[in-house]
Amino acid sequence: MKTSILALGFATVATGFACAAAAETPVLTVLTYDSFVAEWGPGPAVEKAFEADCACDLRFVAAGDGAALLARVQMEGAASDADVVLGLDTSLTAAARATGLFAPHGQTWANTLPVPFEDADFVPYDWGWFAMVYDKTKVTDVPTSFEALAASDLKIVIQDPRSSTPGLGLLLWVKAAYGDRAKDIWAGLADNIVTVTPGWSEAYGLFTEGEADMVLSYTTSPAYHLIAESDDTKAAAVFDEGHYMQVEVAGKLAATDQPALADRFLAFIGSDAFQSTIATTNWMYPAVTPAGGLPEGFDRFRPAKSLLMSADEAAAARDGALAEWQAALAQ
Repeated sequence: MKTSILALGFATVATGFACAAAAETPVLTVLTYDSFVAEWGPGPAVEKAFEADCACDLRFVAAGDGAALLARVQMEGAASDADVVLGLDTSLTAAARATGLFAPHGQTWANTLPVPFEDADFVPYDWGWFAMVYDKTKVTDVPTSFEALAASDLKIVIQDPRSSTPGLGLLLWVKAAYGDRAKDIWAGLADNIVTVTPGWSEAYGLFTEGEADMVLSYTTSPAYHLIAESDDTKAAAVFDEGHYMQVEVAGKLAATDQPALADRFLAFIGSDAFQSTIATTNWMYPAVTPAGGLPEGFDRFRPAKSLLMSADEAAAARDGALAEWQAALAQ
């Protein structure tokens, strides 16, 4: 009987120590988009590398596509369980800053973006050029502009700009390239659009399943098929008017209860351990070129001209561009 009581006592003490140890392990919650945390995305490798460095528990919470992240943060406000938001881009940072929910990052590491980029509240983690991706075995008359695409019979899949950062990037791309003529471009493109999906994953899936001739994605998307699948049939149409850039960023929420750990994660983003995972998991250009360089195939469809609005310009253009897009698709 005494043996049983002693065993029970030891077990209770051991359980208590285990619970205390678990309680002492700091948790960092990062709100991000679905594809980042997919088994083939950067999330698993980033989680493993950061946890080895921080002796903490890094937890990713997925919330749809990039634009959905901001909507969730706005809805939850200071009550959000997240400490860091990873997956906004420069089309949304002005609106994100205006919420007052983000804190200055205080990071000093330098990025290697092809355009100057500085932001007191958000650090870049990757970037890329938007592009219309197609299958070379099916599309032989490749358009070299949005005007040529609108004049063709090609069917395209795009993402909803209200929930998707690529979808919003497309609106800004057309606006930056055509200005006041953007509404005419959308009127011409309306009958090319097969469907509009909530996010990138759904759109790209429809394309690979053969439901459309082209899909809004990135100039680096064909590199995925080349490197991961040994498939050289995918290509990106290079447009004469230039290609809009997406710069994806991360920011610390001001209400975080782990400010030091959040800062440590933002510093980790600039490290080779994080940046070396980006090219062949997120299939974007790393914000800091890794020590090992970039994989073969990443520069096969490099445009001659880059287009990018500042965060304030993008915020000012958003509502008008969205209205033009909606009006064209409603006809």
